[in-house]
Amino acid sequence: MGSILVIGSYNRDTVLRLSRFPAPGETLTALGMAEFHGGKGSNQAVAAARAGGRVALLAALGNDASGQAARALWTAEGITVEGVQTVPAPTGAATILLDAAGENQIIIVPGANAALALPSGFTPPCDVTVAVAQLETPQAATAALFRTLTGARRILNVAPAAAILPELLATTDMLVLNETEAAILAQREAEPAALALALAAETMREVIVTAGAAGAFWARPDGVVIQATPPRVAVTDTTGAGDAFLGAFAAFSAAGHTPEKILGLSVTAGALACTQHGAVPSLPYRTAILALAS
Repeated sequence: MGSILVIGSYNRDTVLRLSRFPAPGETLTALGMAEFHGGKGSNQAVAAARAGGRVALLAALGNDASGQAARALWTAEGITVEGVQTVPAPTGAATILLDAAGENQIIIVPGANAALALPSGFTPPCDVTVAVAQLETPQAATAALFRTLTGARRILNVAPAAAILPELLATTDMLVLNETEAAILAQREAEPAALALALAAETMREVIVTAGAAGAFWARPDGVVIQATPPRVAVTDTTGAGDAFLGAFAAFSAAGHTPEKILGLSVTAGALACTQHGAVPSLPYRTAILALAS
C-alpha cells in the first residue's frame, strides 16, 4: 500500500445557517453560526487519512490562531506535516451560506494559500502512489510538485472551476470535477457521463464527474465509462461531500482496489458526508464507509 501526498489549501470556515439564500441587495438574519476547519486541501487530506490512507500534506498557513488550529487538526488525524509552510499572510478563510435544503454557497479569502510554493530542494516521500491537488492554491506550485511524481497517479480536483495551466495539465493524470465544474470547463451543458467522456477526449486524461445522488462517472480517453451510484441517505449538509469522495478515492486507490470498487466506496463516502453539518466533522471513517457499502 503506497502513501498519499496532498498539496492544497486550508481555510477557517464560518458557516451561516439560513432559511434560504438572500436575493441581491437583500439582508437576512441567520438562524445560526458555527466555525469549522475547511479548505479543499485540508479536507481531502483528512478524508484520505480517515479512509485509511497514509497522508502527507503540503500547505501554507499564517502565523495566527487559525494556523495553529490547522496544525493541531492534522497532527490529531495522523497526517505528516513536514511540508506545511508558515508565511507572512493570514490563514485562509471561507464564509459558507447553508440553506434549509442543505445546499451551500461559498466565498473564499485565499490568504496564505495564495503564497504556497514548492519548497526549494523538496523531495517527496519515495512511496507516494497517489498525489492530490485542487485549484485553491497556485497552479504553478502544483505543476512543480506533479513533475516530481511521475510514478504516482496525479489527481487534479478542478475546484473552484478555472482554466488549467498547460504545464499543470501536462503533469496531471486524472481530473475530478462535479457536474457544475465540468460544464464550465467543457463550456456546455450535458449529462454527467457525456461531460466526463467529452473532457476525457479533449484532455486525453481520465476524468471523473460527480453528480450528487446520481453518483459518479469515470471516463477514459478510449471511451470506457465506469459508473457508481451512492446509497440513499438523509441529507443534512452537502458541504464536504466532494472532499470526502476524493479523499476516499485517494485512499482506496493507494490500497490497490479495482476501479469499480474504488468508485463505489468513494461515492459511499460522499453520501456519508452529507449526513452531518460541517466539512471536517462530516468526513467519514473507513469502517463507516465499508459498513454502508457492504
